[in-house]
Amino acid sequence: MKNLVTVSFSTINGSRHFRLDKRSQRGIRWAFLCFIFVSIFILMALVYLSETAIDAKMKQASLQIQSIELSEDLDVLMKLKEQLEQDLTMRESHLLQVSNRLGDLEHMLGVTIKDEPGLQSRLDTAAITSAVRIALLQELPNGAPVKNARISSNFGTRTHPITGKKRSHNGIDYAVNTGSPVHATADGVVEVVRPSNTGSGNFLRLQHSFGISSSYSHLQKFNVSAGAFIKKGDLIAYSGNTGLSSGPHLHYEVRFVGRPKNPRNFVEWDLENFDSLFEKQKGIRWDYLVKTVEQRVSSQLQLSSQKAAISPAS
Repeated sequence: MKNLVTVSFSTINGSRHFRLDKRSQRGIRWAFLCFIFVSIFILMALVYLSETAIDAKMKQASLQIQSIELSEDLDVLMKLKEQLEQDLTMRESHLLQVSNRLGDLEHMLGVTIKDEPGLQSRLDTAAITSAVRIALLQELPNGAPVKNARISSNFGTRTHPITGKKRSHNGIDYAVNTGSPVHATADGVVEVVRPSNTGSGNFLRLQHSFGISSSYSHLQKFNVSAGAFIKKGDLIAYSGNTGLSSGPHLHYEVRFVGRPKNPRNFVEWDLENFDSLFEKQKGIRWDYLVKTVEQRVSSQLQLSSQKAAISPAS
């Protein structure tokens, strides 16, 4: 029959014949086609999986490189963290030292701390207090006008060594040799330079701030002229024995709006016993004076801070 296909298998044991009809032939063809299709699918799957594996290996290699880079970055960050921690520790230690030194300064200045203010506030207070004291010690008479000199006569009533009469001694006398340098005890302007052979002899008066003046009598000669601006410590004259004087000495006075004050209180006034003058020397509105200087100094400090801020910006 023409639609039958005979398939023969020969072995040593003989031959065997199989007849395939049309339906069997069709089944074999479909099975063969399915085998080819499945083989192609498997081949494509293998190619895809191979490419995927290659991509995965490339990504793995990239991730390993990134991991190494991140590890190096982490090491750098850890070192930076250690350095920052060391810097922070040093800054905290430095801040503690500043706070302790500021506490010593506050104790010396007599600044009272309330409610644990911040360091900046404490620094501002200490700066203003220090600036006020420095300004006052620069502008008001303090210290002796001559060096290493003994006070031979104090302020108050005494018997005049020449006239023998009791009278007010409005200053203090320093026992110094003729020609001893005389220095200004504060900033000021030379108000009077008066040569004379009577009374106070060669006389010089400096006008300081806030109505306070200092005067120097029985001088040998002057080193300044009237109207000159003087800084504390400037050489203004030389001591002598002119006028009504029993021997070489310097007569030194301090006055407030013309009224004599005990110069010794001003001579002994310095930064270490700053409040002593206010306690000993009555008759001057020290509280108002200090407050005025404090306002001025505070304004100057703020202006300096603004200039300091503007300068780096410029």
